[in-house]
Amino acid sequence: MTLARKCVLALLLPVLVSSGCDTLDTSGPSGDASVTVLLKDAPADIEAAVVTISGIYLQGDDDSGRVWLSQETTTTDLLTLRTTVLELVKDVPVPEGTYSQLRFVITGGYIEVKQPDGSTAIYASSPDYEGLPAGAVVAGELEMPSMAQSGLKVELGEGSLEIEGETILLVDFDVAQSFGHAAGQSGKWVMHPVIRAIDLDQAGTIEVKLSLGAGVTLPVLGGVQVTLDQFKARLSREGDGDAVELALEDEDGDGTFVARFENLLPGEYEVSFVLPAGLTVTFGPAAPFAVTLEAGETVPAAFEVTGVEL
Repeated sequence: MTLARKCVLALLLPVLVSSGCDTLDTSGPSGDASVTVLLKDAPADIEAAVVTISGIYLQGDDDSGRVWLSQETTTTDLLTLRTTVLELVKDVPVPEGTYSQLRFVITGGYIEVKQPDGSTAIYASSPDYEGLPAGAVVAGELEMPSMAQSGLKVELGEGSLEIEGETILLVDFDVAQSFGHAAGQSGKWVMHPVIRAIDLDQAGTIEVKLSLGAGVTLPVLGGVQVTLDQFKARLSREGDGDAVELALEDEDGDGTFVARFENLLPGEYEVSFVLPAGLTVTFGPAAPFAVTLEAGETVPAAFEVTGVEL
């Protein structure tokens, strides 16, 4: 889930690796349409997930060749994109028409994974991968099958992408589902990216609101008065097993604290709260609370604190 606007191309669909196309168009696209690509991340129990993206291209529906959106190199830690987005491509002109594929060429990467003893270990595409932090010790290999050659094939929601005028897609790189142990006892990790894609106009928002119920007051803990801005809203997507947390803010001073989870893929979500240590709270409606988000919707989820215990 990552819970996040992506560029003229924001995606949130399963990614498959397949062979590339032989025809290459390097002349540069031209036309009346444009594409922007924005990248975000769904959460995961991984300390770092760094990838180097060296190219992004569209494949014509008639196998007419590649239309490159970018051949610049970008290295980013996907975990920094949980609540924000990275603009990979902006307003690149492309010929109007139908495109069957979007591909990301990934030429390297590493992940940092928690170990049972609380330490972390780094697995990299190569021991001398340029994106490694200074002094990093590589514990094992991160396999990235075919990603530097043909690139990662993104299956589009309708099977193809019709580009006419400005097109903005939201790209969600689901770290939680994209890395796993290799079979056997090799100790390797393998990258099988999961990228979900929607047109940005189809992205939704869940707006979480929290206020105190009538007659309810918050206590003093450790000599400090508890306030609702010490709470956090927590959002998870069904089946992900992970969540994103946002601070609650009362921007207009009316006593209602708000957190907005934006650029979300339609689907089933669950809203809950992270509380100050030592506090037990009841909510109305009860949390966690299930929310169904439809394409393009903004769904309010309003809660009151109905009871407090120490």
